[in-house]
Amino acid sequence: MKIVLDRPRCEGHGLCEEAAPQLMHLDDEGELVLDHEEIGEADVALANAAARVCPVAALRVI
Repeated sequence: MKIVLDRPRCEGHGLCEEAAPQLMHLDDEGELVLDHEEIGEADVALANAAARVCPVAALRVI
């Protein structure tokens, strides 16, 4: 599976980082960085949680 970020849509709220800090983080400028775009079965729940909490729907898990 894969996490897809719609960068122009992301506003840097950081809720996704709180939900899945193992998979993503905000850099010093407030930009979201995906540490792992490709994810294994063990991380699917975390990735889905991060996508769910994004207030601007900038993340998708496919």
